[in-house]
Amino acid sequence: MSTPGKSKADLPPTIIVKKVTVVAAGHHGGAWKVAYADFVTAMMAFFLLLWLLGATTEKQRKGIADHFTPTLVKLRQESAGSNGMLGGASITDVDNYPNRAGQTGTKGITIPRDTTGGPKEDSNQAKRLQAMQARLAAKMNEGKVPSRLAKQVRMVDTTEGIRIDLVDDADFAMFQLGTTVLTTDAAALVKALGGVIAPEPGAVSIRGHTDALPWNGGMGANNWSLSAGRAEATRQALMRRGVGETRFRKIEGVADREPLVRANPADPRNRRISILLMR
Repeated sequence: MSTPGKSKADLPPTIIVKKVTVVAAGHHGGAWKVAYADFVTAMMAFFLLLWLLGATTEKQRKGIADHFTPTLVKLRQESAGSNGMLGGASITDVDNYPNRAGQTGTKGITIPRDTTGGPKEDSNQAKRLQAMQARLAAKMNEGKVPSRLAKQVRMVDTTEGIRIDLVDDADFAMFQLGTTVLTTDAAALVKALGGVIAPEPGAVSIRGHTDALPWNGGMGANNWSLSAGRAEATRQALMRRGVGETRFRKIEGVADREPLVRANPADPRNRRISILLMR
């Protein structure tokens, strides 16, 4: 409707308002800078890895791989060696774990710099183990110890020293049932072993183990006292073979608390005597 008295030419011009929305993270925003910084950081880490791989030797890389596998030494110590004649291995031997790297690769990482000993000492320990195995095998080959008992003896080199395990099985027992009396075969075996240990230097520790079956040996007796008594009987047998009384540092029984076959605590192989010839 026209305003009375005025023409269209006299009316003010029409005003048009245009709304413009500005996006903060548009073409000139900063979000892309964060993504770019992440990319540059990743590339720097990648090239640093390539440099490290090129600057280290194969032995050093195996050592680093061993360092991040924390159960290698623990598995070695808790095992009783492999089956067969004097089964077992030195802790410095090449292992059978996934990376198949020898344990010597970890020494620069896991042992403090001010610690005494080193590769030379471990090498001597491995040679000592091999010499003891050879002497015991020679004594057993003389015929005084039945050859079938060879599989009951296992030697392994641990961080504490050379451990010798005398292990029972379904066909062999170190002691008469429920007693601390050595069987005839076991007495001959301990006698031969005493001849091997006697000339060797170092203190001796003996630990007795039983299986988890309850022992009906009378009132007040149990697997604790039985395992300790068997360790003491072994000590006396070794003394009669020439191992000096002053060399013994520890005689203990741990009952069934450290089974060799963890999946079956009643397995006869859990009954064993562990003799540690300390470093």
